[in-house]
Amino acid sequence: MKNDDRLIYLVFMAQQKLKTHITNVLLTDGIKVTLGQAGILFLLQHHDGQTMTGLSKALAVENPTLTGLIDRLERSGFVRRQAGSEDRRSFGIFLTPEGIRECERVKPVIKKINNEMKVGFTREEIEVFKSVLQSLFKKFDKPEKGRVVSTRRKPSPRLPVKAAASEKMERR
Repeated sequence: MKNDDRLIYLVFMAQQKLKTHITNVLLTDGIKVTLGQAGILFLLQHHDGQTMTGLSKALAVENPTLTGLIDRLERSGFVRRQAGSEDRRSFGIFLTPEGIRECERVKPVIKKINNEMKVGFTREEIEVFKSVLQSLFKKFDKPEKGRVVSTRRKPSPRLPVKAAASEKMERR
């Protein structure tokens, strides 16, 4: 294969393949959480009781995405929400005993995959790779002036239910 200079494509494809591999390994090993949910469990194990905003920033996901992940973790009995004592609108997210157990089950699986990723590379190559990734994080961490921060599309204007349904049918 000739030298491919499409960095965005290569990073995206590497991420997709890695995510698929991790998902398959988690399923094969009987892990009950997804990779994204495992990330939340890891963060809570490090600092239990984080707010949705804190978790959202740490995982670089938007609140609606995080809400869905937390809802599923809560339904599975791995976390619980607790209203803040000072601000009842703010919720802390806490691990349950079952969540702690699942976190301990998933850790060695993720560690094994992380070690698999390093096979075939020298220590120096791994350090350069980490340096490149960290520089990308820094480069794209803060939006440039005038650049849109959200990746979500702006909602379309509200239509009456019948109009929205017929508009949806027309798009098909």
